[in-house]
Amino acid sequence: MVFNLQPQEREIFNLIAKAAKNCNVAAYVVGGYVRDRLLARPTKDIDIVCVGDGIKLANEVAALLFPRPRVAFYSRFGTAMLRHKGIEIEFVGARKESYRADSRKPDVEIGTLEDDQLRRDFTINALAISLNDIDFGTIVDPFGGLQHLEQKTIKTPTDPGRTFSDDPLRMMRAIRFSTQLGFEIEADTLAAISKYRSRIQIVSQERITTELEKILSAPVPSIGFKLLFKTGLLEIIFPEMTALHGVDVRDGIGHKDNFYHTLQVVDNLCRKSHNIWLRWSAVLHDIAKPPTKRFNKEEGWTFHGHETLGAAMVPRIFKKLRLPTNEKMKFVQKMVQLHLRPIALTKEEITDSAVRRLIFDAGDDIDDLMLLVEADITSKNDSKVKRYLENYEHLRQRIEVIEESDRLRNWQPPVSGLDIMNTFQIPPGKEVGIIKNHIRESILDGLVKNNFEEAYQLMLEKGKGMGLSPARLLTESTVEVEH
Repeated sequence: MVFNLQPQEREIFNLIAKAAKNCNVAAYVVGGYVRDRLLARPTKDIDIVCVGDGIKLANEVAALLFPRPRVAFYSRFGTAMLRHKGIEIEFVGARKESYRADSRKPDVEIGTLEDDQLRRDFTINALAISLNDIDFGTIVDPFGGLQHLEQKTIKTPTDPGRTFSDDPLRMMRAIRFSTQLGFEIEADTLAAISKYRSRIQIVSQERITTELEKILSAPVPSIGFKLLFKTGLLEIIFPEMTALHGVDVRDGIGHKDNFYHTLQVVDNLCRKSHNIWLRWSAVLHDIAKPPTKRFNKEEGWTFHGHETLGAAMVPRIFKKLRLPTNEKMKFVQKMVQLHLRPIALTKEEITDSAVRRLIFDAGDDIDDLMLLVEADITSKNDSKVKRYLENYEHLRQRIEVIEESDRLRNWQPPVSGLDIMNTFQIPPGKEVGIIKNHIRESILDGLVKNNFEEAYQLMLEKGKGMGLSPARLLTESTVEVEH
C-alpha cells in the first residue's frame, strides 16, 4: 500500500529522502505520525528511523534547510531533533532493545527496520513509510497494523507479556490509546496487563501521572478509568479512587456506587469543560466518602463532612501523584470543599446572605463550581434531573443579580486590618481579627452595605463595645493615600 502524501508532507519527506541518499542510509517515517495521518487525526511531530546514524542524518537534513535549524542531539541515546515550520522532527538509528528485570531502561544495539518496529509498543504504532527511491511512500507493515487500525484494535507486535514486562508503562499507554481512539484492547493483550500489573511499580510516578492526565484529557475518560480498574492497575497507582468502588447494604438499605458515580460526573463535566484541573476536581470531589461513610436507621447511609476531609486529602494525593502543589492544587481543594454548597442552596429558600457567602468563598471560580455541581447530577430519573437543572439555573440567576449589585468576587471588606490598627492605635492581634471578621460577616449578611462609610461606622461601634477608643478618625480619602 502506498501512502497518500499531501503537498506539504511531500516537500519535507523528499528533502529527508535526499539527505538519506546523501548519507547512504535507508530512512522511514514511523510511529504516531503514520497512525494519526491514517486516522485523519491532527498531527505535527514526525519520527524518522534510519538504518544507520540518526544524528548524522539529522545534520544532513538541517544543511538542506533554509534557514538552517539548530540540531539538538543526544549521543547517549543516538537521537537528534530539529524544528522546521513548526514541526518537530526526531531522528534515530534503527535499534534492537533488551531489558533487565528491574529497569525499563533498555540495553540498545544497532538493528534493522524490523527490529526497530518490533521494539515498539503496539502494531498501530509500528507502521512505517519508506522514504527510499526503490519504494518511496510505501507503507511497511510487518505486524498487521493497518488491519488493526481498521478493526480499531490495540495489540502488541510481539508477545504482550514480554512487551509489558520489558516496559510496564506500555500498559498505561494501551489504556490511554484505547481511551483516546475508542479502540478495543485485544483479549490477550488486555489479559497480559492484568497479569503483569505489578510491574508498573518500577515506572516513575511522573510518567504514570502523564498517562493518567492524557486519559483524563480524553473526551470520555471513564473508558480508561474502567480499564485501569478492571486490570488492577488503578488499585496500585491510585488506591484512593478504587476505595470508592462497591455498595454496602444494611437493613435492606444501600447507596450508590461512588466509583461509577464519580466516572459519570467526570464524563458529564468533560462535555462542558476542557479545564484539566476542573476535571481533577470531578475525580476527587467524593474521594473522602469511604472514610466518612456511616449508617444509622434514621438517615440510612451518610457521608457527613466528606467535602472537608476530601479537601484535606487533596494535597497528599497531589504530592503522591507528582501533580503541582501550587495554585492549581488550591483550585481543586476549593472545588472539593465547596461542591455541596450550591446543592444545599437549591434545597431550601435561597437567602441573599447565603448567595453572598457562596460568591465570596468561590470568587472567580464560581462559574467552574457551577459546572462541577451540574455535572454531579447523575440520577437516571429524567424529571429529577430536569428539576435539579432548573434549580441550578435559578441559583445562577440569583448569583448574577447579587454579584451585579454587591461586586463580591474576590472581595475584601472596605475597611482593612491596617485601617483598624491606625484608628485605634493597636498592634496586630486578636482584637483586629474580631473586628475585621464582624465587618465581613455583617456585609455578607446584608446588615450594612458594602461601602467604606457604613463599614467604618460599624468598626467604631464594634471597637467601642470592646472597650477601644479611636485615637484618630480616618476618611476614605486618607485611607487611599495611606494605602
